[in-house]
Amino acid sequence: MEKKFRKTRFKIVLNISSICLAVSISGVLFAALTENGVNNDWPQWRGPNRDGISNETGLLKSWPESGPKVIWNAPSGDGYSGISISQGRVYTMFGEGENEIVVCLDAATGKEIWRFRSDSKYRNQFGNGPRSTPTVDSELVFTLGAKGKLYALNAKLGTKVWGHDLRKEYGGKMPTWGVSTSPLVEGNLLLVDVGGKNGYGIVAFNKENGKVVWKSKTQLPGYSAPIAVTVNGIRQIIFFTGTSLISVSPKDGKQYWRYPWRTSYDVNAATPIFIPPDKVFASSGYDKGAVVLKMKTSNGAVQIEEIWKSRVMRNRFSSSILYGNHLYGFDEATLKCVDVNTQEKKWAKSGFGKGSLIYADGHLIVLSERGKLVLIEATPTEYLEKASAKVLKDKCWTVPTLVNGKLYIRNQKEILCLDISDSKPL
Repeated sequence: MEKKFRKTRFKIVLNISSICLAVSISGVLFAALTENGVNNDWPQWRGPNRDGISNETGLLKSWPESGPKVIWNAPSGDGYSGISISQGRVYTMFGEGENEIVVCLDAATGKEIWRFRSDSKYRNQFGNGPRSTPTVDSELVFTLGAKGKLYALNAKLGTKVWGHDLRKEYGGKMPTWGVSTSPLVEGNLLLVDVGGKNGYGIVAFNKENGKVVWKSKTQLPGYSAPIAVTVNGIRQIIFFTGTSLISVSPKDGKQYWRYPWRTSYDVNAATPIFIPPDKVFASSGYDKGAVVLKMKTSNGAVQIEEIWKSRVMRNRFSSSILYGNHLYGFDEATLKCVDVNTQEKKWAKSGFGKGSLIYADGHLIVLSERGKLVLIEATPTEYLEKASAKVLKDKCWTVPTLVNGKLYIRNQKEILCLDISDSKPL
């Protein structure tokens, strides 16, 4: 009897020890995964906050001559849509054959999970295919085609939940080089620069069923994607339309302020940048320049004051990055660092063409127009290149995406997933 009791007690102790060990290992794994940014999804245009900034750390600060390790590559097609990632899935758009499609891939393997035909393929002398980036919100993914077809899709299955033809239903004007704005989720609303008739300029749709909640009159649609900001407790949605920088209330579309901004060919394409706590930066190319506005609030109203206006930064379509007190971005085809307060140029570097960039772990990750990937320390002191490698061919006008130490980039033929994490295996 005593032997049986001892044996049973030993089993209990062993099981408890095993459980404790498993819990301990799980805790270490969870801590390591969290530290490496497993929950740092990139669910929309320019990342979680639409500012091109990643909070991930522990990234490689040097690469082999061939560049970071390629984990997988997958077929792509015509277009410049960005890559959105949520809950281990990749969402993007491209033109294939005569079709415009939305695809969902496994972020770990690149294997296709589903695809959805959203329209016929848009064709243009400067590049065919879609321009807008999918916006993922929980179980829904919102897509906007180059011809103005707006869809809400089931993120898991790729099936249609609701949809609108913005041109046919609301008189939305298609910009010269295709619809390029990316929808913004704000609470229960999906906000889109429609640029339509009869007051359907900016439109707020119920994100669940697609019904119009409110509309706000504008003139021409822009190519830029809207951002949401809060200044002194007042929530604003800022749109860079074809003719103006406009702020509206997300509650009812009421216009807070408007700043006229005309660019050649109506190309207002770069995303505005919020400068906390109360300023906004906007820029466009074609020799137009940039402006910083200060937003002043009083009794529920918002007024603007021009802080500076200059040609020091002319974003043709690639949006800038604000890190600290400095802007890093493409002044046409020259990468520059500019003091956001004084508009002073700190340094400039050519050779990238019309590239794009994001920020992570103290560095700028730049993808040149012809597929050269470059790592640059984000410092105003000097241009300090840490690593570079030719990783893609042909035209690369799509901004990179960074999730969990993996960098996702594309051209008109393929999508690459690169490992830029410096973490060592447990």
